[in-house]
Amino acid sequence: MELLSLPHLILASTNIFNSYNLIIASSVIIILSFFFGEISKKTNIPSVLMLIILGIILKLGLDSTSNADFDFKPYLEVLGIVGLIMIVLEAALELKLEKEKYVPIAKAFGIALVGLILSAWAAAALLHFFIPEMPMKNAWIYATPISILSSAIIIPSVSSLREDKKEFHIYESTFSDILGIMMFYFLVAPFENGGEATGFLEFGGTLILTIVLSLIASYAIVIIFQRIETHVKLFLLIAVLLLLYAIGKKMHLSSLIIILVFGLVIANMKLFFRGTLSHFLDKEKADGIYEGLHVITMETAFVVRTFFFVVFGLTIVLASLANMKVAMISVLIIASIYIIRFVILRLFIGKDIHPQLYIAPRGLITVLLFYAIPPAATIVGFESGILLYVIIGTSVIMTFAMISDKRRTNSALREAKSQPVGYVKWEAPTVNNAGTDSKH
Repeated sequence: MELLSLPHLILASTNIFNSYNLIIASSVIIILSFFFGEISKKTNIPSVLMLIILGIILKLGLDSTSNADFDFKPYLEVLGIVGLIMIVLEAALELKLEKEKYVPIAKAFGIALVGLILSAWAAAALLHFFIPEMPMKNAWIYATPISILSSAIIIPSVSSLREDKKEFHIYESTFSDILGIMMFYFLVAPFENGGEATGFLEFGGTLILTIVLSLIASYAIVIIFQRIETHVKLFLLIAVLLLLYAIGKKMHLSSLIIILVFGLVIANMKLFFRGTLSHFLDKEKADGIYEGLHVITMETAFVVRTFFFVVFGLTIVLASLANMKVAMISVLIIASIYIIRFVILRLFIGKDIHPQLYIAPRGLITVLLFYAIPPAATIVGFESGILLYVIIGTSVIMTFAMISDKRRTNSALREAKSQPVGYVKWEAPTVNNAGTDSKH
């Protein structure tokens, strides 16, 4: 009897979605995702692309079985909520609010905010123009996920850059994630509230109330949890955060602000626990909570990222990729991203914008928020192939930019090593307008 391969055995089953097959498939996907990450470190090819391709391959396999019409989307909502919470928490834990970093933080915040709004505006205008059945308010909702930088891709990819450039990308992508998520939920609020729009004053009032309640809750959580002696407390902490998020949603608060504020408090305890409040802080125990929480958020974000990109590949309608209209819209959106980014970086940073200009990948947040669009705001004419083209296009551009930057850096190092000891490269003196030597 001819032996069948493991994938063939799984796919040949009349019901491949039984418990053991799901365990096997999930385990294999996570293992492959780990190796994709290692390959990404060596080649600068984002693991995102490999995960999406894996999803497309699995889709081709499923299409040959009786399970071709299985709908994955209903099972993604809870995973999506947990993923958003973990991403915002992970981003907040990376933000160190130190005095000497206030200027680069402010600059990165400004670039992220302006870039997000202008990119969303350009993408919304293109979607509204090319998809006649899409009103402008819906176009903004679809454009926002496409306009958010992916910190999940950027942060691991920029480790080889110069320190100030690496720091800029960490801050910019983190702010882009947080601001983009807040902007998205502000835009979808009318569709979730029965068509009732949220005014800026109302939104601002809700935001201030949420921040105040978040600070109170964050101080309480840190003080209480540092007194818990048992080792099993980090998932208890995650459960408390999930509970606060869900309660906040029920109260129509900006729930992700709760997660953001808590992350900032625990990542910057010296700043928040000063004066009288410092007596309530056990620094050693609080640091232990921070380190453990950092590990959990990274691990959880890894798992969420893995399954979301694979499922995204599974849900893509492959026929849409061959649609010239989809390709044209995608190319124009990608072009608008880099044109806007070029102008903003030149204004905020100056001429030294390589490779920063090309490090603007879209990723997990784009997919998560796409699946979070409420049914009332959904437009049938929008093709998910646009998301795929934008994700792949921006990731490939970043890959080539990082490879080029690495080659240039290595070439400069080899040139420096080849020079004799004590060698100083001579440069011709520059002459100012008055005709005097400007080099002394």
